[in-house]
Amino acid sequence: MATAWRLLSERPGSSVTVLEKEDRVGAHQTGHNSGVIHAGVYYKPGSLKARMCAAGSASMVAFCREHGIPVEVCGKLIVATSEEELGRLGALHERSLANGLPVELLDPAGAAEFEPHVECVRAMRVASTGITDFGRVCEVLAELIGELGGEVRLGSKVVSVTPAAGAGVVVGTDRGEVAADVLVNCAGLQSDRVARMAGVRPPARIVPFRGEYYELVESRRGLVKGLIYPVPDPQFPFLGVHLTKMIDGSVHAGPNAVLALAREGYSWGRIRPVDVASAAGYGGLWRLARKHWKYGMGEVRRSLSKRLFAASLARLVPAIGPEDLVRAGAGVRAQAIAPDGGLVDDFLIVEAPGQVHVLNAPSPAATSSLEIAREIVGRIPVSA
Repeated sequence: MATAWRLLSERPGSSVTVLEKEDRVGAHQTGHNSGVIHAGVYYKPGSLKARMCAAGSASMVAFCREHGIPVEVCGKLIVATSEEELGRLGALHERSLANGLPVELLDPAGAAEFEPHVECVRAMRVASTGITDFGRVCEVLAELIGELGGEVRLGSKVVSVTPAAGAGVVVGTDRGEVAADVLVNCAGLQSDRVARMAGVRPPARIVPFRGEYYELVESRRGLVKGLIYPVPDPQFPFLGVHLTKMIDGSVHAGPNAVLALAREGYSWGRIRPVDVASAAGYGGLWRLARKHWKYGMGEVRRSLSKRLFAASLARLVPAIGPEDLVRAGAGVRAQAIAPDGGLVDDFLIVEAPGQVHVLNAPSPAATSSLEIAREIVGRIPVSA
């Protein structure tokens, strides 16, 4: 959606069609994420993620304010709950400074000024982190695309991509064909499959991981003022559960990370055999599993036990107990895994003649979407 809007804004008169297989925009990753506008703390200086997240944080806040989308720059705390985590917090502080971010280290008393119920030995305050409703962002983008003469075709599932006579492509959908000079693939959970349809061999495969959330009961929302994150452990593949104030005032807790049994599997009961077979037959996933099987089993146990989920949160805010949590929604992360079992760490954009494929865009992709779009548009020849 962001790419289509950028194309129409920067190249007036262009003919742009967005194909969306669902009956609404933002039905999957965009509509199921935590709503956080990330600052860019975790990313290697100079990487696409670092550059686009810092720029995207500013442009997303500005976009929301311009178009009346609820947004709040509330900041977040990353808290070290033990002496063993101080070295990692210090390294994160140095990386944040290298990325030009407004951060400060706090002692427990300083942390309590922002989050009175946090227990920590030290914390880092990230002032530029915000929250919004990315589903609403997607809806506004759809409206703007229409106003600029573009078209968003809902309920149009892509089933084939073939070269057109001379140049360009013909994209087949279950509701007819679309001929185009350039194909831009931002299909998220299905991006590697679309690339293969188009004759591109992806350097990684998408494997879906479900992130499950609880939320605090209304009477306990006061335990969290903004966003509270743990210090990430680089030896594990995911960040760990955290506490997030949502733009509607609720407080979400999570997510964990368990292998989903469908590309769009938002619950244990959603099983799609073709997706299970795709994941089970991929050597890269097995290599990842051999390295992190203990971590993975812990995530599964936490998925099945509210008590264990609450215990993880209590490391950050000791006052939280199982009785304070109720089930909330889940999201599915389109995680690109390389054949050697490594997680693709940066945004991954692959080009072919007349094609641009975004093959890895996990968090902070929503934050960075307007900047990823700028990058994509810059790769499309003006004559296209």
